[in-house]
Amino acid sequence: MPVYRPPRIPASEITPERCFLNRRAFIATAAGGMLAATAAPALASALKASESRYKVDEKLTPEKDVTTYNNFYEFGLGKGDPAANSANFKPTPWTVKVDGLVGKPREFGLEELLAMPLEDRVYRMRCVEAWSMVIPWVGFPLAALLDKVEPLGDAKYVAFETVVRPEEMPGQSGYFQSLPWPYVEGLRLDEARNPLTLLSVGVYGKTLPNQNGAPIRLVVPWKYGFKGIKSIVKITLTDKQPPSTWNISAPTEYGFYANVNPEVDHPRWSQASENRIGEGGFFGANRRPTLPFNGYADEVAGLYSGMDLRANF
Repeated sequence: MPVYRPPRIPASEITPERCFLNRRAFIATAAGGMLAATAAPALASALKASESRYKVDEKLTPEKDVTTYNNFYEFGLGKGDPAANSANFKPTPWTVKVDGLVGKPREFGLEELLAMPLEDRVYRMRCVEAWSMVIPWVGFPLAALLDKVEPLGDAKYVAFETVVRPEEMPGQSGYFQSLPWPYVEGLRLDEARNPLTLLSVGVYGKTLPNQNGAPIRLVVPWKYGFKGIKSIVKITLTDKQPPSTWNISAPTEYGFYANVNPEVDHPRWSQASENRIGEGGFFGANRRPTLPFNGYADEVAGLYSGMDLRANF
């Protein structure tokens, strides 16, 4: 069984392929006494996963970009803040509580989650801010976890909640709070049970680094990235549409469904094209047209048959 080991890499050993934390994060970790002076640095634990049919024939975004350019407001508002400010976050021990309209509510320990049949999946990721990546996730279908708790017939939605630890997550502390905590998200039950919907425990073949949502996060590739709630501690099945943090904060800008749709612009920018991170070029050479449902229309368009996707954005 894989053992969860969050990345701890000294600056002198950082390389483009293996970097998870920058020098600032390492210094903070070492200063906190989390590494023994004579011990070899602990790396993220490799994960054993099977090949999956879910992959895209596109160039992977470099690992250094995936792990240093992202949004995780619990650690700060800047794209580099999660990598810089998450060294003190503790992803172990960890449990995920699953309750609500289920026949067998229970808590799952991280060891049990890591022991689920894991798959390597390469997905496109489209941020609502009009940038994108191609990321090799490791995880298991959310449906596999839901099956273990036996959803009841009245269950229509799945609600998610992230951890609140202001002592470890500086973005949750202080007088100014960028968002209401905890971060919450939700899916319809049929969306949650779609085979594409993944609970990820790793990236690039290794356990998730703190800045990417360790130790477990949601990945829904046909929706904008803010639906991919990180560091999940609770999953609740309900008969009512659950709240969604960004929809609460700005309901005219961020809808509950958040399906990638190039024909529905954000009020402050176009969604017709996207900037692919990690691909250089001048004069917008790395921009590309945005695909409906982020390229996954064949698998998910039927979920929204008859719906007005402009009203249900």
